[in-house]
Amino acid sequence: MRPAHLTLAVLVAAVWGVNFTVVEIGLDHFPPLLFSALRFLAAALPAVFFVGRPKVAWRWIVAVGLVLGVAKFGLLFVGMDAGMPAGLSSLVLQIQAVFTAVVAAAALGERPSRVRLLGMLVALAGIAVAAVDEGASGPLGAFALVVAAAACWGASNVLTRKAAPADSLNFMVWVSTVPVLPLLVLSLLLEGPSRDLAALRALDWQGAGTVVYVAWITTVFGFGVWGFLLRHHPASTVAPFSLLVPVFGMSSAALFLGEPVSPLRWCAAALLVGGVALTSLPPRRVPPAPPAAARFPAPAATTRRPAGRAG
Repeated sequence: MRPAHLTLAVLVAAVWGVNFTVVEIGLDHFPPLLFSALRFLAAALPAVFFVGRPKVAWRWIVAVGLVLGVAKFGLLFVGMDAGMPAGLSSLVLQIQAVFTAVVAAAALGERPSRVRLLGMLVALAGIAVAAVDEGASGPLGAFALVVAAAACWGASNVLTRKAAPADSLNFMVWVSTVPVLPLLVLSLLLEGPSRDLAALRALDWQGAGTVVYVAWITTVFGFGVWGFLLRHHPASTVAPFSLLVPVFGMSSAALFLGEPVSPLRWCAAALLVGGVALTSLPPRRVPPAPPAAARFPAPAATTRRPAGRAG
């Protein structure tokens, strides 16, 4: 990978990691479901008028929009609003790699290798350690919501793989159009119109800035650059950079929000990142067996002497 592309990969990981701190700040200004709806509204408009028509079937756009946009981000924002720390959220969400492997095995018949199974067990051990740490200092219900969000992310990864979009930015912008109305309806039903209106009336530069960041920087810029890198490099080269997300997430949360990082959390981080790294390893390719003719060469032809001629 060229230095410029390497810099872009690290930059996207940093943008996605800092995003959790920005979300935490945004939740001080908006109810979680309304905040998620505004995020996708800002990501879709005006970008949808510039990326061209959808390049995959609408069923995939709707499916990913509902699973990723409504379920994953709805659960994540509600979990963080319920007390899940930003840094820990950035770490726990990495378990999506395990859920992706499980859903792919069930839906696509992909059999995980022994190394991936080992990685899944290590990552699950990290989740257990993180749960013990969070149980001692925070609400386990919020922790469970973020784990459920990671499961929805894993399912959406498999749906995206089935959709196989040629242009990831085009795909993400159109996907962003789907969750807006469902999230707004859920917000009105569960959070109440009075709370939503109060948040919109009290909108200031900081609240607007969080929406701009999570929509344009995290979604449009982040996924656009990530798709660019995937078009120029193998997925096995690009994907490991996502392991830097919790590093930036935990660091930015500690720096800007003052979140403490306990020894147990560091242990959970080591187990989770190491397990996800093993889970993300590409399968080892077995070289094809040589053809029978190559394995068993034909005997050399013998030269027959003409009859009746002396040697």
